[in-house]
Amino acid sequence: MEVLIWLGAAVSLGGLVGLVWCILTVWKARRAGQSDTELRATIQRVMPLNTGALFLSVLGLMMVVVGIMLG
Repeated sequence: MEVLIWLGAAVSLGGLVGLVWCILTVWKARRAGQSDTELRATIQRVMPLNTGALFLSVLGLMMVVVGIMLG
């Protein structure tokens, strides 16, 4: 089950990287002084990726917990 723990940690880390990327993308758009319409478009483009990254992070953490409980 040690493999499941490390695999889950890697998946969770991938989700965390995705979340940081989403945060930085929206932050850069805000600092660039985009208009309200452009900022909304950026947020709408990033939102599905943000949700996917959050899901990936949660899935990885669940894999770690299952690996610990079974190991």
